[in-house]
Amino acid sequence: MSSIPHDPAVGHGHEDEHGHAHHPGGVMRWIMTTNHKDIGTLYLWFSFIMFIAGGTLALTIRTELFEPGLQIVDPEFFNSLTTLHGLIMIFGAIMPAAVGFANWQVPLMIGAPDMAFARMNNWSFWLLPFAATLLFSSFFVPGGAAAGGWTLYAPLSVQAGMGMDLTIFAVHIMGASSIMGSINIITTILNMRAPGMTLMKMPLFCWTWLITAYLLIAVMPVLAGAVTMLLTDRHFGTSFFNAAGGGDPVMFQHIFWFFGHPEVYIMILPAFGIVSTILPTFSRKPLFGYASMVYATASIAILSFLVWAHHMFTVGMPAAGQLFFMYMTMLIAVPTGVKVFNWLATMWKGSMTFETPMLFAIGFIFLFTMGGFTGLVLAITPVDIQLQDTYYVVAHFHYVLVAGSLFAFFGGIYYWLPKWSGKMYDETLGKIHFWCSMIFFNVTFFPMHFLGLAGMPRRIPDYATQFTDWNQVATVGAFGFGLSQILFLYIVLKAIRFGAPAPARPWESADTLEWTVPSPAPYHTFETPPTVT
Repeated sequence: MSSIPHDPAVGHGHEDEHGHAHHPGGVMRWIMTTNHKDIGTLYLWFSFIMFIAGGTLALTIRTELFEPGLQIVDPEFFNSLTTLHGLIMIFGAIMPAAVGFANWQVPLMIGAPDMAFARMNNWSFWLLPFAATLLFSSFFVPGGAAAGGWTLYAPLSVQAGMGMDLTIFAVHIMGASSIMGSINIITTILNMRAPGMTLMKMPLFCWTWLITAYLLIAVMPVLAGAVTMLLTDRHFGTSFFNAAGGGDPVMFQHIFWFFGHPEVYIMILPAFGIVSTILPTFSRKPLFGYASMVYATASIAILSFLVWAHHMFTVGMPAAGQLFFMYMTMLIAVPTGVKVFNWLATMWKGSMTFETPMLFAIGFIFLFTMGGFTGLVLAITPVDIQLQDTYYVVAHFHYVLVAGSLFAFFGGIYYWLPKWSGKMYDETLGKIHFWCSMIFFNVTFFPMHFLGLAGMPRRIPDYATQFTDWNQVATVGAFGFGLSQILFLYIVLKAIRFGAPAPARPWESADTLEWTVPSPAPYHTFETPPTVT
């Protein structure tokens, strides 16, 4: 591997202090780095910055919705806020965070010295800040940012201003980044495992990422195709989605959701892997039903390609189509239920302790399961026709994405921070962060179920007075949740600067390979691969 110079001191866990060209100091270290740990750190910081940016847009939305009438933004700008909030949170916060975890943990967990394609790894990260800049700059062009919802539905997106073009290019660049990251992860896992580590001995986090990477490679080109057709409709006279020229706007929805539904699992499967790593550690017993967890993950991935049109029950598809997608959607509940059962069985009769990572993992199971149940409600076609595009849908997907992906990522950061930084975080503050996040999350999103059942449509800047009370509750919760994340930033920075030194194995029952190297993990690890028995 060209990016890792051989040094006998390294591999015994000693940081290399001889001024290698591969470990420059200062800002160039971060720009030029091909080290998987540096790149993982870059991904995680980038995703947190995007998380704060997307959260700021969300708080603007909630401020506008605090009471009926137009308060602070005009309707067109409000639509831009909802659109960009979705795009930034999905492509800028959740997915890069998952890739950051993969960069840090996959080589450490399989005993590999680095990722397979170290330079491509650098490139796939540095595409993201440029894409994010394009996305944000769309606010300042004539006509403003894209305003058709994060799904970019035609015909709105065919007719929108140049902000839509910037959005299309940003999505292309982020997609290219995802595909390169996925190729890297697949190659690393399949070719660079330590001797003795068969696929069925891999930590579950590596399995969930292997399957996620295949999903990404399968669906990212589909999204690229959809937005390219959109671009040619807008500028080159084609009529794929433009009804005036004989095109079909519903075709865009089919193509988009063929990407969009696997995308939901792309965001949640790495979270499943993190939770499956944390629970056994703090339950002090092995993960229950490892093989069934692997098969359940693969089943979820395969089924995710067969359910896309459950987002489209109101477009006028025939009853046979509605029935097929309804049954397929319900079928996905089976492997997901297997996972939840296995997590509960892992904790059952374990000698559990409730450190911050464990709290986030348990909070994840509770809230994600609730989000899964509302998903089953929305799978029932006649119910969905009533609830389509209401706040019930908003509540549902925030329960699976915020309480799902985000809570798992918080848990993962608390769990691995001692290994990454060599410092322990403040346990009391971590628990305060968990309880604030948990309470304010529910205060924000649970009332949205009531609003949706009462018929409040989503993506509207104004509403009828009967919706006022629950909107005010949700807005207060949103600000509480936002401020809790500033506490999280403080906890992480405080740990990095002033935390107590962490032992090599801060959680005594953690048994994956990354805990066999010192804390913080040396710049180069596993030059001599460990042997797994």
